[in-house]
Amino acid sequence: MGELNRITQNPAVMGGKACIRGMRVTVGMIVGLIGSGRSVDEVLAAYPYLEREDVLQALRYAAWLSEAREVVLAEA
Repeated sequence: MGELNRITQNPAVMGGKACIRGMRVTVGMIVGLIGSGRSVDEVLAAYPYLEREDVLQALRYAAWLSEAREVVLAEA
C-alpha cells in the first residue's frame, strides 16, 4: 500500500474520524461520493480545496480498512 500521509485523525476534528489533511472532510464522505457514482473529477470540482491525491489516498485507506477488519455483510 502506498503512503497515507494525507489521512489524519484528531479527536477534536470530526470526532476523531479519519480526515483529509486535518480538514473537516472525512474519508467516509469521499468514499461515499465515489460509491454513489461521482467521479474523482466531480469530487474535486465540488471541493476545490481537495487535491487528486487526497481522494486517491482516501480510497486506498478505505480499501486497507476493509481488508484489515472483518465486516459482516448480508448473505447473498
